[in-house]
Amino acid sequence: MARTAMAPAGEPGSARNRAPKTKNAAEQQTVENALPNLDRIIHERMRLGIVSALAVNESMTFNELKKLLQTTDGNLSVHARRLEEAKYVECTKSFEGRVPRTEYRLTAPGRSAFERYLNHMEALIQAMRER
Repeated sequence: MARTAMAPAGEPGSARNRAPKTKNAAEQQTVENALPNLDRIIHERMRLGIVSALAVNESMTFNELKKLLQTTDGNLSVHARRLEEAKYVECTKSFEGRVPRTEYRLTAPGRSAFERYLNHMEALIQAMRER
């Protein structure tokens, strides 16, 4: 079987330079205009999981989130901290006896950001279904 040479990235014919196939230009423009508006803080998979879990629970401990999301301590810590920095999540640290307890809650700005994110995703889904 013969191999074909691929164009380097960014050059005509390369996969990165090809426009995605759609039925019409208006639909493509709608999708392209919508994507930059996604909340990049929430859109990352692990952070979306954290925010989603906290949206349906008043609060969750670090261990509960870790088990639910099936992740490592380090991964959860990094993403939870990013959500805290954005003021989407509030973290409370305490002790139960001698055992540390970290509890997370979704803040009002976090709930609003999550609602906007969900509305945005629903609009994208609807636009694609109307194609």
